[in-house]
Amino acid sequence: MAKKEENKNEAKKNKISNKDLKKGTASEDVKGSGGSRKKKISETKEAEKKPLKAKKKEPSKGTTPKEGEAKSFPKSKKESQKKSPSKGKTAPVTSKTADKEASTTKKAVSTKKETGKKSGKSSVEDINLKERDKKNLEALKKVSPISEYDVHLFKEGKHFHLYKKLGSHLVDSKGIKGVYFALWAPNAREVSVVGDFNNWFKNANEMIPRQDESGIWEVFIPEAKKGSIYKYFIRSNSGYEAEKGDPFAFTWEIPPNTASVVWDLENTWSDGDWMENRKKNSGKEKPVSAYELHVGSWKRVPEDGNRSLTYREMAHELPVYLNELGFTHVEFMPVMEHPFFGSWGYQVTGYFAPSSRFGTPQDFMHLINALHQAGIGVILDWVPSHFPSDLHGLHYYDGTFLFEHEDPQKGFHPDWKSYIFNYGRNEVRAFLISNALFWLDKFHADGLRVDAVASMLYLDYSRKDGEWQPNEFGGNENLEAISFLKEFNEVVYDEFPDTITIAEESTAWPMVSKPTYMGGLGFGMKWMMGWMHDTLEYFQKDPIHRKHHQNTITFSTNYAFTENFMLPLSHDEVVYGKKAMLSKMPGDRWNQFANLRTLYSYMFAHPGTKLIFMGGEFGQNSEWDHDSSLEWHLTNEDSHKGIQRTISALNKLYKTEPALYEKSFKPEGFEWIDFKDADSSVISFLRKGLDTKDNVLVVCNLTPIPRENYRVGIPEAGKWHEIFNSDSKDFGGSNVSNMEFVNSEATPTHDKAYSVSLTLPPMGVIYLKREPS
Repeated sequence: MAKKEENKNEAKKNKISNKDLKKGTASEDVKGSGGSRKKKISETKEAEKKPLKAKKKEPSKGTTPKEGEAKSFPKSKKESQKKSPSKGKTAPVTSKTADKEASTTKKAVSTKKETGKKSGKSSVEDINLKERDKKNLEALKKVSPISEYDVHLFKEGKHFHLYKKLGSHLVDSKGIKGVYFALWAPNAREVSVVGDFNNWFKNANEMIPRQDESGIWEVFIPEAKKGSIYKYFIRSNSGYEAEKGDPFAFTWEIPPNTASVVWDLENTWSDGDWMENRKKNSGKEKPVSAYELHVGSWKRVPEDGNRSLTYREMAHELPVYLNELGFTHVEFMPVMEHPFFGSWGYQVTGYFAPSSRFGTPQDFMHLINALHQAGIGVILDWVPSHFPSDLHGLHYYDGTFLFEHEDPQKGFHPDWKSYIFNYGRNEVRAFLISNALFWLDKFHADGLRVDAVASMLYLDYSRKDGEWQPNEFGGNENLEAISFLKEFNEVVYDEFPDTITIAEESTAWPMVSKPTYMGGLGFGMKWMMGWMHDTLEYFQKDPIHRKHHQNTITFSTNYAFTENFMLPLSHDEVVYGKKAMLSKMPGDRWNQFANLRTLYSYMFAHPGTKLIFMGGEFGQNSEWDHDSSLEWHLTNEDSHKGIQRTISALNKLYKTEPALYEKSFKPEGFEWIDFKDADSSVISFLRKGLDTKDNVLVVCNLTPIPRENYRVGIPEAGKWHEIFNSDSKDFGGSNVSNMEFVNSEATPTHDKAYSVSLTLPPMGVIYLKREPS
């Protein structure tokens, strides 16, 4: 039944959707771990061909985020200069360089590791330590949180709270004060921490390798403190040298600077009622209407350099706005630290840090806390599918392909010019699953939307013949990624059963949202991409031609219950020439607004949870631009206010009418009345609740022609009240309605014993409900 969705999705045909245009390699602007750190693209390429010689850096100033401080983009330093892949520019890394790197890595791996460990010894005391290292070792014994069991779990890929062990952690206990650092770099020969506390001197704070074959290096630095800026200087066995950010850093310098910052996650939460109710309502079918939002462009401050709102400023405005419109959740596009603002957050380098462009980790916690207090759930967009090639990031981390797969056919994405995680490596799986739990644990997130799942599932995703190798069974399935996704979902639902995971999966892969014990991937929901494509295709047609495309608007119900679907009208549909939602609609301005109200009304009646991208809720005229604010001035116009009021009314009905959500994932919750009246372009159906008294009749007139005495079959006799009409004057419509109620008649219609004679508004949708006997 889902074949049509498969046929309609480009990913299954090895084509790329608009999402691909935002995936490219992030810019290599590594300024900020001290003074001038900007690398040219040519230098980046050269660095990948031969060992790097790290340059001495001077400490940068004034870029450490302060809690509550309004952030703006650095005025004296341009954001990343790399062009978006959509502009047709060449990204700094190619599959050819990836091949060369793979060759270099194989040589490096074959080189005997020189960690200073004496043969046959397992104790770190046996290392020929410098005097300062001996003192450091004594301090490490007191402050290191890593146990033998931690190491065992990590090596097995079963340690899912690595953020408590690795990275930088403040220490203030029993007379010991400073910062403990721990880094996984198994192929490094030397590692040291460089930062503003040691003048970026490479040999000042050398790390000590643990003698347990974990590949973890440790050091305690008394001079470091909260707010200290740092990187790791790494020299590999093959001679590769680089300064890297901390994969577990809780915050970073404000881009384009690229150093990590010592920070803590201490916070006072006041969302206890929300968290408790979340537990109580876990597993219940409930309405989910999500507002997708990009933090950097929702609202701007034109009088202050057109900067974005900070997290704390947003905490004052966003919860109120979402409550006015009735949304149940907000879905943030990736907030994790990313160097290239034009990537929309999908090129992550700091997986454990909210972007410092908008404030500190505590500022982002404050925003989530405010949303919870207002009764709004928070879903975070999460990107385990790939990462960029920035030198300070995860790529080629310790002089080998550590986080990515060394085979470019499995570890390098040819279109996005980015790297793919090695899902078969235990430590990488532990890193990613720890990261997922981190946001649910430390930031109280209510769910994760997983980006680009299709690119993970298929070995031949966006690859031609000869560019990929079949799996051990001869198929194109990425068995390691499939295993990872299943384990990710199992762990999330085991530790946080009252949260939700959502897959952006664009193909007909079966059982994405079915439990793993049934053979599924284990997600809670899946984006219904087929519905989105069909619906937008239909509504962009001139109404006079819609009678020839009735199947386009009705086909989705053939597979609507094969998954737990979310209906997305996302950011991908309002960029790169696709036009804004309102501008997609045909006809003059009246018809455009009427079409958009009709589309939304049909969407909220259709089975599935809902998602609308910001700006669509008031009918923005222009495509989304990440460098600009939404067109808020339009909300002063009645026609745009009408769209807002429509969304508000639909969300209210969705939350209060059980038939619209109780059986949203079950075929028993939906019944066609008539889908065959193509000549009139009218469809009618019944949404069913657990109690028949809650049933809602939905009739959609998809042309601008009003219809009198239109007869529709109904299952029960009685008075039927019109509880919603998209043509209401309150929404900017012509106010054609059915007054207070209509009486049923014993006139068999549509295989029903009773029927009602209705007035259908032009280009409109009506919901009716039977009055209790």
